[in-house]
Amino acid sequence: MTDALFQSLFAALEASPTNVELRVQVAQLLLDRGRLDDAVTQAATALTHEPGNPAAMRVLTAATAAMRASAPADTPAPPEVESRADDVRTGSTPRDEFGTGDASAGLEPGTPRGASDHGDFDWTAAESDLGASHVPPPYVSPPASDAEPSVITPGGDEAAAVVDEYRDRVTLADVGGLEAVKQRLRESFLEPMRHPELAKAFGKTLRGGLVLYGPPGCGKTFMARAIAGELGARFLTASLADILGSHFGETEKNLRALFEHARSLTPAVLFLDEIDAIGAKRSSIGTGWSGMRAMVDQLLMELDSMTADNDGLFVLAATNSPWEVDPALLRPGRFDRMLLVLPPDEPAREAILRMHLDRRPVAGIDLGELVRSTDGFSGADLEHLVASAAEQAMLRSIQSGEVQPIGMAELRHVLREIRPSTGPWLAGAKNVVAFANTDGRYDDLATFLESRGIR
Repeated sequence: MTDALFQSLFAALEASPTNVELRVQVAQLLLDRGRLDDAVTQAATALTHEPGNPAAMRVLTAATAAMRASAPADTPAPPEVESRADDVRTGSTPRDEFGTGDASAGLEPGTPRGASDHGDFDWTAAESDLGASHVPPPYVSPPASDAEPSVITPGGDEAAAVVDEYRDRVTLADVGGLEAVKQRLRESFLEPMRHPELAKAFGKTLRGGLVLYGPPGCGKTFMARAIAGELGARFLTASLADILGSHFGETEKNLRALFEHARSLTPAVLFLDEIDAIGAKRSSIGTGWSGMRAMVDQLLMELDSMTADNDGLFVLAATNSPWEVDPALLRPGRFDRMLLVLPPDEPAREAILRMHLDRRPVAGIDLGELVRSTDGFSGADLEHLVASAAEQAMLRSIQSGEVQPIGMAELRHVLREIRPSTGPWLAGAKNVVAFANTDGRYDDLATFLESRGIR
């Protein structure tokens, strides 16, 4: 490959600096040509745009290993961290290895070639660079074994439907802990889908709606995706911004088109996020014409489905404030079931913490202590905890010129500074339980608040 071609590739990267796929391919070509320094630079830059990219990590590991192998025998091989320190000075820090990469709500289905069982970080290379005797193991306790997810396939004619192959599927097995919530989901909907003939014999229709409610940041959207994954169903999602129109009649038209599209893809799960905004109480909207009032009316018509068949279409909704939803939407045949999604319990907190820590260099982590110290934390709080600790480890790494893994010292320091974000929501929910639970709709919430001593 000629230098002119490389110049063209570099020019293309300057024109599109966030094109990670192209940058990784250029890094691989540089590695193949033996231009190891350039390969490290390009791979590290790719990681700044997409932390944890497995292809970039493989190139970075291979290039630094080749640099060590090509060093003179009587001279210590330049450690991998020195290359990364150079990258810091040139503005191309591989942020994920220092702990500043973005973390996603779910686990990757497989481990990339060349990565260890603890995520995308190559612990073998790190031990070689830093000295295995100086780095404690990532965790002081072994990981729990993951259960094999089971997929429920709807019986009857629905079984032949095409499952969306372009969306990563998650199931309830990917949801750590929350066994009581998952059991209620299985009993109320998933098991009838597993046995459609029995459901039909007992008059159970394969349709309906479910509202997931609870404190913010506790994984209601992820739970909805898991339900779709259990059903082998397509997962469609919409929010207020997708539905509300700026012209007369446009909102109703958008909502009708959304339901018609979902019906054409059955079995499907239609997820309406922030249902308290889409289906707000009409009594609070005011008199006269309003696009918001028209949206609630149209949603009621679509759920009742007088002119269309909703069999095989399961409508899920999520909200932090179910008491702000129009009561008509919560009547039988519409969103007639409500499920409280609580802050993660101990098994869930362990799974969430391990997921976020696995994406970063860590050492000597006591997950048991962290789980005990984070009671009441939401999933978003746990992500913030790890990200804040990673920032401290990153700063130490920059100052020392070596990768300094995240340890318990950083995590304990952050824990002294942050508090669970679920507290204000629970305090407000106390009033709802006290004054708006005449029909028993919030009995689960009342039981939880009582168990926490919130009265």
